[in-house]
Amino acid sequence: MKKIISVVTLLFLLISCSPEPDTRYSLELLPVESVEIPTEMTLGETYQFKMFYRLPTNCHAYNTIYYHKNLNVRTIAVESAKREQNNCQELTENNLYECTFDFLVTSNGSYIFKFWQGKDEQGNDIFLEYEIPVID
Repeated sequence: MKKIISVVTLLFLLISCSPEPDTRYSLELLPVESVEIPTEMTLGETYQFKMFYRLPTNCHAYNTIYYHKNLNVRTIAVESAKREQNNCQELTENNLYECTFDFLVTSNGSYIFKFWQGKDEQGNDIFLEYEIPVID
């Protein structure tokens, strides 16, 4: 009996906390405006990286950090969730928002970090690139 009550309570909580059924979201990358990162790193240490970005409309909200690794190259962007509706308003304030992530150094040599900054006129991705050496 306790099990049935627990399941019913859980279902009630899930249903009552879910967003409106008509609300749809899409994921959208936001350009990284600037970063605060170390100039060198030590093998085995963890470093906090800060990224700064802008929200283009009041329908955008921070979701997570897009992170892709290929050998010692890291491609990074800010991922937003955009509420799909017709009355989104462009944000005119020049507010910079901050997000952070921790990076554990697991290889020696150097790392190349590519922070996505949008696309150029031809539709090619633009990156803010840093090569950070790993010291012993």
